[in-house]
Amino acid sequence: MKFGDLDLFVLSDGLFRLDGGAMFGVVPRVLWEKTDAPDAKNRILMGLNCLLVIRGQEKILIDTGVGDKFDARFGGMFGIHREKTLLGQLADLNLRPEDITHVIMSHMHFDHIGWNTRGNTAGEIVPTFPNATYFAQRGEYEVANNPDERSRASYIKWNWEALGSQLQLLDGTTEVLPGVESFLAPGHTLHHTIVKVKSAGKTVAFMADLVPTTSHLKTAYVMGYDLYPKLTMEIKPKILRQAFEENWLLIFEHAPKIKVGYLQQVEGNLKVEPVEFEAGN
Repeated sequence: MKFGDLDLFVLSDGLFRLDGGAMFGVVPRVLWEKTDAPDAKNRILMGLNCLLVIRGQEKILIDTGVGDKFDARFGGMFGIHREKTLLGQLADLNLRPEDITHVIMSHMHFDHIGWNTRGNTAGEIVPTFPNATYFAQRGEYEVANNPDERSRASYIKWNWEALGSQLQLLDGTTEVLPGVESFLAPGHTLHHTIVKVKSAGKTVAFMADLVPTTSHLKTAYVMGYDLYPKLTMEIKPKILRQAFEENWLLIFEHAPKIKVGYLQQVEGNLKVEPVEFEAGN
């Protein structure tokens, strides 16, 4: 999709499943199952969507999916399914890992940064994108390296330990590159961000886990995984109101179907008007 002077590609690292109750917190199943039907294990289908922004020689990846460093038990527990990985979709665009210049992490949970690293032929974990600068919030990085018992399973160190000097830490809302902003949107984690990219007076926003799917637009629809749910409920409606008023193009990281769209107001409620485009179009 052409967007100002940018080329945007929504790439997928496949599909996976998480417990529906955990994904909707205090919202009863009788409500959320209307839009997100659970399987026999009470899991709902979710996407692993990433955003590729191409601007001149810059090739910027926002989040990198779940990667491939997991075993069969892990894959089965989360119902990971894909015909192509993120790297396969990049290859469809005639892009090699070496071509990526920047990787921006919304936060450091395993389902968002899995392709930051991969195993080489010698069995070593190495950066997947050897020529890229990787960006993460300093506060998130510190928590990831010293998680509490509740968060421990979400942070897997092999996704960042090998990055070395390629990793650059940010301190709060920061313009990472001209027109590209890592914007603090805490609630899911204290240093969780969305990523906003501006071009020709327009804004595209990668919503990460602030609004993981189009089913999470309502203020009370907050994940049980959020460490600070009340903070999510304060910040989410403010950001969505701004997105509606300024007509941002929104990318929903975990949406299995409607991945991209603009907000519309229907009978007082915000709804998503889908924008359909696939990798390469």
